[in-house]
Amino acid sequence: MRAEEDLETTLLGPVLPDRGCGDCTICCTILTVDTPDFKKPGGTHCTHLTEQGCSIHAVRPHICRNWFCGWRRMTELPDEARPDRSGILVSLDFVREPRNCFEGVSIMVRLLPGSEAIENSMAGTILDGVCDELVPVWFTDGSKKMLMHPDKNVASFVLSGETAPAHLRAEVAAWRERYAAFATKR
Repeated sequence: MRAEEDLETTLLGPVLPDRGCGDCTICCTILTVDTPDFKKPGGTHCTHLTEQGCSIHAVRPHICRNWFCGWRRMTELPDEARPDRSGILVSLDFVREPRNCFEGVSIMVRLLPGSEAIENSMAGTILDGVCDELVPVWFTDGSKKMLMHPDKNVASFVLSGETAPAHLRAEVAAWRERYAAFATKR
């Protein structure tokens, strides 16, 4: 088992037995895949994806057998949050060379092209469901990426190293301790 699989289960939870992909193939089009046994650029359809689904499903690569979106793992997300229904894909994100401690390992909430999730409040519902742990949460619409959790004040103190005011001190300390491995060396 790869380390990311253990981390995905630790941070997002185990795969929920009552949630299946069904006919959702969002991950097969939106995500970048860069593993030793399979590569696919982000924003492109997998070459094995057909109108009937995956043409090599029985022998698909390891990453495709073992990766599951946040909706498949997180009980906090409602049934309507399935990516093809909600217009949002939630996943754990790994950045090899993070610019700050919040990018190394985080939850990424991706607004899909043509999605109405902001207008119909699904984006807010999903963000409310994922922004409650000591896990950074980013939101992207495809053109820009915004840190949604921790909030801006906490993030500022974590990144600057400055002493936080009393009402934020415990939260800032918790974030610093948990993400010290990703802290930028000065």
